Amino acid sequence: MSSQQGRDARPLDVITIGRASVDLYGSQVGGRLEDMRGFAKYIGGSPTNMAAGTARLGLRSALITRVGDEHMGRFIREELVREGVDVRGVRTDPERLTALVLLGIRDREQFPLIFYRENCADMALDEGDIDPDFIAEAGCVTVTGTHLSNPRTEAAVLKALRLARENGARTALDIDYRPNLWGLAGHDAGESRFIESRAVTAKLQSHLHLFDLIVGTEEEFHIAGGSTDTLAALGAVRAVSAATLVCKRGPMGAVAFEAEIPADLDEGISGPGFPIEVFNVLGAGDGFMSGLLRGWLRDEGWERALTYANACGALAVSRHGCTPSYPSWEELCFFLERGVRVPALRKDAELEQVHWATTRKGDWPVMRVFAFDHRKQLEDLAAELGADASRIPAFKTLCLAAARRVQAGRPGYGILSDGRLGEEALFAAAGTGLWIGRPVELPGSRPLELEIGPDFGSGLAEWPADHVVKVLCFCHPDDDEAMRAAQEATVLRLARAARANGLELLLEVIPSKVGPVGDDTTATLIRRFYEIGVYPDWWKLEPSVSAAAWAQTCAAISENDPHVRGIVVLGLDAPVEELEASFAEAARFPLVKGFAVGRTIFFEAARGWLDGTLDDEGAIALMASKYETLCAAWDRARAADGRAA
Repeated sequence: MSSQQGRDARPLDVITIGRASVDLYGSQVGGRLEDMRGFAKYIGGSPTNMAAGTARLGLRSALITRVGDEHMGRFIREELVREGVDVRGVRTDPERLTALVLLGIRDREQFPLIFYRENCADMALDEGDIDPDFIAEAGCVTVTGTHLSNPRTEAAVLKALRLARENGARTALDIDYRPNLWGLAGHDAGESRFIESRAVTAKLQSHLHLFDLIVGTEEEFHIAGGSTDTLAALGAVRAVSAATLVCKRGPMGAVAFEAEIPADLDEGISGPGFPIEVFNVLGAGDGFMSGLLRGWLRDEGWERALTYANACGALAVSRHGCTPSYPSWEELCFFLERGVRVPALRKDAELEQVHWATTRKGDWPVMRVFAFDHRKQLEDLAAELGADASRIPAFKTLCLAAARRVQAGRPGYGILSDGRLGEEALFAAAGTGLWIGRPVELPGSRPLELEIGPDFGSGLAEWPADHVVKVLCFCHPDDDEAMRAAQEATVLRLARAARANGLELLLEVIPSKVGPVGDDTTATLIRRFYEIGVYPDWWKLEPSVSAAAWAQTCAAISENDPHVRGIVVLGLDAPVEELEASFAEAARFPLVKGFAVGRTIFFEAARGWLDGTLDDEGAIALMASKYETLCAAWDRARAADGRAA
């Protein structure tokens, strides 16, 4: 077996080693870091960015680092898992805090940042954190220059490189020179990218022979080669290393040198560049490296690898944040095939939709959702019974308890609960593994009005990242122009506000309450929403026993959004027997992922609890029984159609 075949057979394509931090990115653009009013939170640190970036591109990636035993350390670990990164090499340090970085976008030239890395967890990485068996699983080990700046982390990196080379794995270095992190600049100089240092040059040159690939900007090769003449610096690196050298040249792209350094940089191997508007350079190099590793480790040739790298870098400099800006493999292929249409890529609606839809976190192939987001129905029931409506929030916590009893920690379960009467249930649901949807419509409104108020963006700004915006629109293809225009304007504004806040959207449409429904009614509504630019992550639709209706509905969605999360079937207070029949028909269509049912599950329990004939446990048990019955019915329906739940 060849060495390449051996690498291909390994469980991991690449392990990155080094920095892991939480990036707090200033949300405002065009001001000083001093003037930022709010910050967006992302994972950061070059090796961490590259682990996530390569995972998005389809490589089997892992990270070796340390994080603190606190909220930020858990955030990094959880985000990496969501990105598909193997975190067996991420150690939790009980003594040190996770590193933080504050960053901002001042203008097109200035990107201020402050490193909070004093005695941080990732700089405590040591040789004991390098597991030989883990390293043996990887076809490549990739490191960055920062962890060569400290004897402790340097020893860990050198051990990993030695093991990788002994195992026939490839090795790569991203020079990633930050003078601040080598102790050459003050805390306010985090943006600095180059300060001459013989000591740093000597340290780097003592290890360059260990690599098969070395990547850096011209300034980074200046420090590695000990000269501010780029050709001379590359020649000095070549004198101590046989690695392929890839020099990044900003808007001029990048060039690769496999052998001797020519007299002109343009004589190297290059890939096409992309004429785009630069918005944010921070993290672009890690995006570039992710694309380069994808091409290199799949042996697609340097020109193709550089094409991937340049494209990933172009996408990265066009967006806010580091890891969040990196493309998925689907997006990269789409971009390379279609090309640049809008130089400010973040304003290219078609491209941004592909980016959003292919980088969403989590996977929900099955959706068994207990919907207790009802407000008016429960308030009307309390009034009918003469019960105190202030008890409704407590009842909703019982609904959550029933949902969790059935869930039992398993995936594929969820809830719909509102923020007005169900806030305590929402608080308690955090971190339980449940899918969480949350309504915004004013109950029963037509034309549609929102309960969150007129300023949708501010209304959603307080929501946790894993809450899904759910909106119910009573609409029909036969609506008059004024009604249609009013409702579409509200849904479109809401969709944009949800996206701006990084929240998924579930759009529920119920035409049967407005007018007669045929096989094409829902499909017609769906096409219209896509036509005006609304791309829900989820659709919540009425049950149907008509195969023709489901076929038309699914076709309308698939032809407009091949990356949609899917459909959930609503209940409309139907008896269990009717729902089971509707499940049987819906389960024939893969786009239908499950159900979101409410009153069929909770209404009997609500009546008994509010009138005092059921205690808390009785209400929970009754709802859990009904919910479990529906879950089993859905699972049977899907299994009967040949797809395991």
